[in-house]
Amino acid sequence: MTQHSEDILTRSVTNIIPSRTLLEAKLKEKKLRVYMGIDPTATRIHIGHAVLLRKLQAFVELGHTVTFLIGDFTALVGDTSDKDTERPLLTYDEIKENFKTYKAQAEKILDFSKVTVVHNSTWLKDLTFEDVVKLCQNFSVGDFTSRTLIKTRLESGKHVGLHETLYPVMQGYDSWHLDTDIQLGGADQTFNMQAGRTLQKIKRNKESFVLVTGYLEGTDGRKMSKSWGNAIWLTDSPQEMFGKIMSLKDSLLESYLTNGTSLTQSEIDEIMNISKKEPMNAKIKLALQIVKELHSQDDALRAHEHFQKTFQDKTPEYKTQVVLKDTLMEIVSDQVGSNSEAKRLITSGSVKINEQECRDPKTTLKGSEKIKIGKKIFITVIK
Repeated sequence: MTQHSEDILTRSVTNIIPSRTLLEAKLKEKKLRVYMGIDPTATRIHIGHAVLLRKLQAFVELGHTVTFLIGDFTALVGDTSDKDTERPLLTYDEIKENFKTYKAQAEKILDFSKVTVVHNSTWLKDLTFEDVVKLCQNFSVGDFTSRTLIKTRLESGKHVGLHETLYPVMQGYDSWHLDTDIQLGGADQTFNMQAGRTLQKIKRNKESFVLVTGYLEGTDGRKMSKSWGNAIWLTDSPQEMFGKIMSLKDSLLESYLTNGTSLTQSEIDEIMNISKKEPMNAKIKLALQIVKELHSQDDALRAHEHFQKTFQDKTPEYKTQVVLKDTLMEIVSDQVGSNSEAKRLITSGSVKINEQECRDPKTTLKGSEKIKIGKKIFITVIK
């Protein structure tokens, strides 16, 4: 398990600050304090987020002290690291409810019984104005405004809230308060994580590390996004998950094997060798593995059987679903997760009612219609 966990740690690492050599040496010296934080601003997570969760679980299995931070205070401000506008402010109740759903999904990968869960409101809400002023003296406004997205917003005349400059300060304080050795995050979090390194260096004269990971592409090769309809969600049913994986571009096979599963490198190499002559079988092995890890072995086998029957034998099984909605737009949106994706599918002719193409989102359904959405969703509507 140890060697495999070490292998998981090295996958999809795009940057280590200050250096990989120094971190490797530190890991050999002693067990370290590792932390990753999330602002529970949404209720669903996809397998792209799972890249970080697998890393965190690997640290757990290697015996390090792992802390999972809930940014219930920082979420009140909102991180705009990967956004071109301000985030909407959330209430504590919304944040609390969001994390319940997030934790239930993350538990598919992360063993919370071996992880310390903390909320940063515990310490951040008690800081005085004087504390905040002194904290801000360690940072430069120029560093914040030179960030690409912030700079672009300023140049285009978009509003940049003064409170946004406090976000990296707060995240840096989190890292200092927890006295972390390693911060784990995606590339969009590099600036914020560097703030933690800054405070550790100034206040403790301590060298800490930032481990930056890459991301798993969506089913169409772009970054996973709800609005693009290219995400594989941890809440997807086994059949939906299997079908989405089978629709992947062949060029994404190795990336998904490496970052979307817990397979060993030798097992990945074996499947990649199969893909050279039998790409379909290689993708089936990938789909079976991911569904098995996120659901169960039995679910994976049933999903495979469903895929064969629906897409290879061309005898789709329509799932009966009782709905309270009236329009095609509402029903399709419930299935695909967003209004924009539902509208795109309908207007492009990718939705059929009783085998007849329908491009009008406002179409009213009477009940008992068979609806085909794209190539993977088949439902019989009962009202």
